[in-house]
Amino acid sequence: MKQSPYPVEQLLGMQYYVCESEGIQGLLRQETEDFMVHEISNPVKLSEEPSAKYLICKMEKRNWELQRAVKEIAKILGVSHRRISWAGTKDKRAVTTQLISLYDISEAEIENLHLKDITLTPVGRTSQQLSLGELEGNRFEITIRSCSPDNLEERVSQINSCVAEGVPNYFGIQRFGVKRPVTHLVGKQILLDDYKEAVRTYVGFPSDGESEDVAAARTAYLSDNDPKAALENLPVQMRYERAILHHLAEIPEDYEGALKSIPPKLLSMFVSAYQSWLFNMGLSHRIHEGYTFSKPAPGDRIIFENGKKDIVSDINTNQAEVLIKRGRAHICLEMPGEKTIPTQSPTEQLIISLMEADGISCASFKKAGELTGMSFKGAVRRISLSTTVESEVCDDTVRLSFSLGPGQYATTICREYMKADPIQMI
Repeated sequence: MKQSPYPVEQLLGMQYYVCESEGIQGLLRQETEDFMVHEISNPVKLSEEPSAKYLICKMEKRNWELQRAVKEIAKILGVSHRRISWAGTKDKRAVTTQLISLYDISEAEIENLHLKDITLTPVGRTSQQLSLGELEGNRFEITIRSCSPDNLEERVSQINSCVAEGVPNYFGIQRFGVKRPVTHLVGKQILLDDYKEAVRTYVGFPSDGESEDVAAARTAYLSDNDPKAALENLPVQMRYERAILHHLAEIPEDYEGALKSIPPKLLSMFVSAYQSWLFNMGLSHRIHEGYTFSKPAPGDRIIFENGKKDIVSDINTNQAEVLIKRGRAHICLEMPGEKTIPTQSPTEQLIISLMEADGISCASFKKAGELTGMSFKGAVRRISLSTTVESEVCDDTVRLSFSLGPGQYATTICREYMKADPIQMI
């Protein structure tokens, strides 16, 4: 176990590395092609029936944020972006391949669609749209450049073994905002029903990674709450901040309406980010207390391969440990939601205490669901992830290839190798 020295990781709950070997440092994403993501899709049942309204396409994109890509595609097709759905959200600064579904769109319309760095290839039609989370996982091909050269191959080999055993299944920094990790703070204010403060945090909270002009505009908004002045100073590409400000310029003080001016999926991600922060903090606490990933303690939740869940007790601890070591079950934590019933495990008790210190209860998630149009019932997540990594070392460059399940972060793997400042990984 090794503690992260980086304040941003400490604040986001990513407080430990499990691999004790020295990191390889280096830079991630020096070129877009250094980060390649290929979706491992669930089998799609295609249909020849005329009633099959959804066209399935393979989408290959380079350096595009997914929601922006979808909006541009919808704009060209002349339809609402809500008619396009997908199973997994992919990184922006990457070359990615995945499936998307488009409602009531023909193959001919896709063949006539042209967007720079985006290719759509029709696969077939189906009667159901793709839904978020319905994928087997992702295959990653990652290049880390300018690594520390001393004993590089040996260090990579040591970390390969460690990753195969298991590392903390943290939510990566992109869950919280790559350059401005504030999404969980916005989510906290939404859960507190403080929509004004949620807007002020999202629009006004400055970041060291931004230009001086943008940081100054954000700081000015925090000071004067003037949406019109902020609109004059914030760049046009900050479309979500500007959508909120446009609403406030037209209807002052309607902060709830202002939040609803951004896409519901983005709005729900703020609340999900707060849940993710709780998970990270709980997991780091568990590591700090000396618990392992394979030895359960009474009160721990476990999840089986078939999705069934159980709680470890004094009676079944040994049996649970055997199942975990055989890979048939995994220790997990519950991210709280409106229907959460916490166990007596010290880790979940800590999570509840963090919520209570923020003034948030499980009932808070129901109210947030009413705002976002989403449901936050709570969900379990494995505390560790493991994978077999194929690696290649050439001078000061390291190439990694591995697969992960849905909701698992490649940067969580990369940070164990690099142990670098997060700014080098964005």
